[in-house]
Amino acid sequence: MNSIQNPPEYENIQLSIDGSVASITLMREQKYNAMNIPLIQDLVKAIEWTAMMSVGQQGKLNDEHGHAYLRIVVFRGAGKHFCAGADIEMMRDAGAKTQEENRADSERLDKLFNSLWAHPCFTILVAHGVALGGGAGLVSCSDYAIATESSKIALSEGKLGILPAVIGPYVYRRVGSAAFRRLAMQANRITSDEALRIGLVDAVANDAEAAESLVSAMVDEVLSTGPQAVTQAKLLTLGFDRWNGDDDSLRTWTLDYTSKMRGSEEGQEGMSSFLEKRPPNWKTD
Repeated sequence: MNSIQNPPEYENIQLSIDGSVASITLMREQKYNAMNIPLIQDLVKAIEWTAMMSVGQQGKLNDEHGHAYLRIVVFRGAGKHFCAGADIEMMRDAGAKTQEENRADSERLDKLFNSLWAHPCFTILVAHGVALGGGAGLVSCSDYAIATESSKIALSEGKLGILPAVIGPYVYRRVGSAAFRRLAMQANRITSDEALRIGLVDAVANDAEAAESLVSAMVDEVLSTGPQAVTQAKLLTLGFDRWNGDDDSLRTWTLDYTSKMRGSEEGQEGMSSFLEKRPPNWKTD
């Protein structure tokens, strides 16, 4: 198994580690980072590896050699565009595939989006240029999405006579029913300002340099927060998303959750450091 200091290498993405922050960059620049099967597979593997190497999954800040486990993952795209959606050659080949083969392709995409949505780290994404189809899906699955002023985002599947069904649950949770329905029916490219207005992205930067300043500021903010609290906040939200019990059971569940976190090692450290007026042990310099 690769250690945190020796991440796997990939053909279609670049994965780098800087302390507790991982960066994943889509590297199909000549194809505007359009998603084909190898790129999807590389993204799934990298997302799974970073999840495995996270503080949230390992339950501790550092490995036995003192190297930091991961707390943040940042996604970017090389070249002119973040991600132009599905590779046109892959889409063309779909017509010659059986229903079972097309379903297998969809299952790969579903695994990509679901694993990103539930990633134990805080995920940041910078969408420059276009983010179409699956690219918009990646935007929707991130915890903090930044677009540049010139960015265009679309649920573009309708222009091809298909539907944004696989990315649908994540876009729907991001923007709500009415906005998702309109974006899926129109399938048009929206501006970064409209994406910000409807909640598809969280911030708009003037240019790439300004986007990186936003990334740095968010990294600093998240690193000041308890890493287990970050992971557990996401699990709490997933619990709300999936809840099918009654209100009394939900209240009991949240009380149990609160009690568990207050009594945890991290919770005790956070409260002790506050009372003792010192930085908690997870706060970096």
